[in-house]
Amino acid sequence: MSFDLQPTLKGEHVELRPLRANDYEDLYKVASDPLIWEQHPEQDRYKQDVFKAFFREALESGGALVVIDPVYGQIIGSSRYYGYDKEKDEVEIGWTFLARSHWGGVHNGEMKQLMLQHAFRYVGNVLFLIGPGNVRSQRAVEKIGAVRLGLRPERNSIVFRITAVPDRTS
Repeated sequence: MSFDLQPTLKGEHVELRPLRANDYEDLYKVASDPLIWEQHPEQDRYKQDVFKAFFREALESGGALVVIDPVYGQIIGSSRYYGYDKEKDEVEIGWTFLARSHWGGVHNGEMKQLMLQHAFRYVGNVLFLIGPGNVRSQRAVEKIGAVRLGLRPERNSIVFRITAVPDRTS
């Protein structure tokens, strides 16, 4: 079974579906907030020309998802699966951002749980690479059980990992 990098995932507070080219305007409305990027290594991603490149790369990655608030039917952010490696039994989740209106609540946690549940159908390990200055994101992944492994200098990132818990019912 090959890894489906662009599933449709539904929870109570968020829905995720594959990113489409016609999502640009709605996603840029979210990404144009400079405060979203203040701790990010690319702090100018709120600028339209910078975001256009990010969006193009997201489409080309084949693993990008938009995050939708099902109550309002609006796009509130994006995330991505990347670097699936069958031999290493791992995939990365990253490039995640949410509208500030959805920070501090249940949305990020539910999004990550949906993505983790899906990933663990295919791999035993999920990695998160987070910029050293992005304390908010580091705390968020630690909150869902990620363990800090160390620095990955070539990506200017700290690596975190969550390992699937074996099914003890069988």
